[in-house]
Amino acid sequence: MHRMKGRIQFKGEGNRMTVHRYDPASLHADEFINHDEILETLAFAQAHKDDVGLCREILKKAESHLAPAKDHCAVITHREAAVLLACDDAGINEEIRRLAHRIKLAYYGNRIVLFAPLYLSNYCVNGCLYCPYHAENRDIPRHRLTQDEVRAEVVALQDMGHKRLAIEAGEDPVHSPIDYILECMRTIYSIKHENGAIRRVNVNIAATTVEEYRMLKEAEIGTYILFQETYNRERYEELHPTGPKSDYCWHTEAHDRAMEGGIDDVGLGVLFGLEGYAYEFTGLIMHAEHLEAVHGVGPHTISVPRVKPAMDIDPDAFDNGIPDDVFDKIIALIRIAVPYTGMIISTRESRSVRERALRYGISQISGGSRTSVGGYTQEDRPHDTEQFDVSDQRTLDEVVAWLMDNDHIPSFCTACYRAGRTGDRFMQFCKGGQILNYCHPNALMTLMEYLVDYATPATKEKGEAMVRRELLKIPNEATRARTERYLSDIAGGRGNDFRF
Repeated sequence: MHRMKGRIQFKGEGNRMTVHRYDPASLHADEFINHDEILETLAFAQAHKDDVGLCREILKKAESHLAPAKDHCAVITHREAAVLLACDDAGINEEIRRLAHRIKLAYYGNRIVLFAPLYLSNYCVNGCLYCPYHAENRDIPRHRLTQDEVRAEVVALQDMGHKRLAIEAGEDPVHSPIDYILECMRTIYSIKHENGAIRRVNVNIAATTVEEYRMLKEAEIGTYILFQETYNRERYEELHPTGPKSDYCWHTEAHDRAMEGGIDDVGLGVLFGLEGYAYEFTGLIMHAEHLEAVHGVGPHTISVPRVKPAMDIDPDAFDNGIPDDVFDKIIALIRIAVPYTGMIISTRESRSVRERALRYGISQISGGSRTSVGGYTQEDRPHDTEQFDVSDQRTLDEVVAWLMDNDHIPSFCTACYRAGRTGDRFMQFCKGGQILNYCHPNALMTLMEYLVDYATPATKEKGEAMVRRELLKIPNEATRARTERYLSDIAGGRGNDFRF
């Protein structure tokens, strides 16, 4: 309807001119994230932002997501989503928020998946101007965890109650080669402390080769996560003056290589604040459209970090910061435009920001996080090696209790990953609304595990009441009965790790 497929972009290369035509199915970054297409999209959005009738037409189109179907991709285009983003009408903005909330419930219910980041190394050869790990920072203490230190960190995380980790490492071929990452994954999966276990390891490391992605797949990676940082190529090259990450195309095309290497689930994200938010939002939706067009599977997750203070980094140095109300709207529109994706918000954001974001589309959050190398084994929160300041510093137990106070089920579930419901198989369940028949009982069982093994008495009492209420919402009588038996076994210490 409003997409301009076939838009041509010219880029000079020496004495030659390379033609880049917008094509979401291309494997070339300058074609599926086409600068001129984004500029035309933003111009179209500005020209139509006051057309309330068009905005309501787009929202009506998106309402089809309230009845998920297996053949659903993104019903609205990046151009239509950009119109909604540009619209200032208070009534339309309220309709956006309400629809986003309803779509989130249609796909993910009231469950919120919990995870923690685990920083392995802050050695880095890149020159990213927004990250304290950049190679020119001589003040930050550098450290790489040994395998004994990895074990200690994992035990500390298991003692909190975590089952799912996202491992992070700076790009450094000497200190953090792929063999080191693989060894850390093996170590993490091997640790079974008391009743603890890490059941899914997501990996957030630099763009790499198809061969190395195959190695990650063989090591049982969960989701491969890579943030674009910014989709504006000129701005990207300014912000990444040195190091292998300075290659825009190599970085932007990494998710395609990961999927070629057999990784089913990939995660997108931009660092809001580096470039104008409308440009980044449009590029992000176009990237999701590209993955659908090429692989038939969109992003498993989309993350929405904002630039935050850190050692040697002042967010005020970047003049594209976005206020909370615009941030809320971006989250809501990502949920509307890419309804099937898991949406992640980290402890970069405050409790109040995260509380609103959960309503508008977020389905995964971190809890009890530390963003420093070796931070979980230290009694006091270390700040000298943090990648960013942590705004929400509550314990995992406090986060779990807060979620339940807001009628969200805290979920530590990893069943889909371990049952092989990944990639297109996950999307078939999710887009068809069938994933709710699995995730609701699985969430309750993993919550019960947490309550039995890790919760404070007040949180346990609150959680047991929630489990009793939510158990009644399982529509299938046989599934409800099995879930009740499993819950009884978990509560009685007769077993755990039950799943559908």
